[in-house]
Amino acid sequence: MSEGLLARPDSEFPGEQSAGGAAGKALLRDSERNFRLLVQSVTDYAIYMLDPEGTVVSWNAGAARIKGYAASEIVGKNYAEFFSAEDRAAGIPARALKIARANGRHETEGWRLRKDGTRFWAFAVIDAVRDEEGELLGFAKITRDMTERREAQLRLEQAQRQLAQAQKMEAIGHLTGGIAHDFNNLLMIVSGQAQLMRMRAKEPKDIRALDAIEQAASSGANLTRQLLTFARRQRLNSISIDLAERIASFHDLLSTSLGGAIKLAFDIAPDIWPVVTDPGELELALVNIAVNARDAMPQGGTLTLKARNVQLEARADGVGGDYVALSLCDTGCGIAPDVLHKVFEPFFTTKAVGKGTGLGLSQVYGFARQSGGDVQVASEPGKGTTVTLLLPRATAPAVSLAPQSKEDASIRGKGAVLLVEDNVAVGDVSAMLLDQLGYRVMRAEGPQQALELLDREKDVVLVFSDIVMPGDIDGFALAREIRSRFAGMPVLLATGYSSAAERVGAEFPIIRKPYDYNALGVAVKVAMAQGARRTGAQQLRRA
Repeated sequence: MSEGLLARPDSEFPGEQSAGGAAGKALLRDSERNFRLLVQSVTDYAIYMLDPEGTVVSWNAGAARIKGYAASEIVGKNYAEFFSAEDRAAGIPARALKIARANGRHETEGWRLRKDGTRFWAFAVIDAVRDEEGELLGFAKITRDMTERREAQLRLEQAQRQLAQAQKMEAIGHLTGGIAHDFNNLLMIVSGQAQLMRMRAKEPKDIRALDAIEQAASSGANLTRQLLTFARRQRLNSISIDLAERIASFHDLLSTSLGGAIKLAFDIAPDIWPVVTDPGELELALVNIAVNARDAMPQGGTLTLKARNVQLEARADGVGGDYVALSLCDTGCGIAPDVLHKVFEPFFTTKAVGKGTGLGLSQVYGFARQSGGDVQVASEPGKGTTVTLLLPRATAPAVSLAPQSKEDASIRGKGAVLLVEDNVAVGDVSAMLLDQLGYRVMRAEGPQQALELLDREKDVVLVFSDIVMPGDIDGFALAREIRSRFAGMPVLLATGYSSAAERVGAEFPIIRKPYDYNALGVAVKVAMAQGARRTGAQQLRRA
């Protein structure tokens, strides 16, 4: 029986009687031997025979290579040995033979076991073998190891899912960036007028009403900031920071966000690298993650902040090289697998109505990607969630972030400020704020009018311009033209969102909309000081 169905008696082969006696028998024997040698020499496929009950009766070299059994170890045993215990319990091996017996053939793909217990992805064909009268003699079984192809297919599917997700997030980012730009202009009008009314208000009820308006405007500004960060349209002020030092300063902030029922723990590698990031946006990202962790642990728990140096292989999206993995691990309820891929989408939330905006983790996503890194989330229902920020390693020395003493100088000033703003309502608010700061305001609706005014007016101390304006020249181009034609003239730019702001870099100071009275006063002073330093440097070079 060891040669099984591949070595049937000569009488089983049709045509024996017409084979020409002994010569015919010799031909059949040679044919049978050649066929057996051919099957035995195949190593890419496991080819073996089963009797009608599924017992292995022959075994080729390919079967030995793929499954790990020698012929002496497996011949005589049922082929169910190659299936997992779960598959055997479900009756899958017997069902496959039943289908092959009824239909003549059965094809399938699935996980199978090697002798050492490891799994491989198999493509298997079972053919029923019958004699001339149709009686079942057994089954011919062919198996191919498709693990590499299966893994390549899974990698391709994963890459396709990642591409589709990235394209969707990019499309949402463009949409939210445009909405945030317009919304910030509206908030500028609301908050600015509220600040101006407060300066005149006397009645307590009027002051309370203005408090509510300003609080709502502030909340709206925070929402747009998160939207812009998700859309990667928020201008980051990235510097090299000592992450270990910075994390230590986050302790009080995170503790306040978590409340007393949650323990905060730290696990920071001693040799952690400095990173390039925007400290303010990093702080906001950590708070957003911590707040989500808090809500996932209503009965208390532990939030652990970990930091490790990692080296990533280069990816198609540009991520690769030296990074610091900054992880926040909670012991909360976890996230269901069917919603895990949605957690970074803006406005997606599993919290009750009124308990969240769905923008916290979208800010984290946008911040990480705009920083040149990434964010990953891993979760298991009932066992907690880990959110990991990947921040690029800094090559420059870390910048000290020690708090500096506040200047005593008043934010008020004097002189003429040329305001360039095409939105009339925003321009009105900005002009009134500048007026309250002590400046005389001249208005220009566009770049060309601004340049004409600068040619005529000699007492302008600062040009304050929006970046986004209709026409071929935006605020950034106007600022460069002013620098070229009016050496030393300070320029302050404003934006609610603009791709042009990314081109500005550190070339000109920028104030974000919506801004308040104090922020505007400080920004004007800073811009004028930078202009004075630039003028002094130019005079020194000429001397």
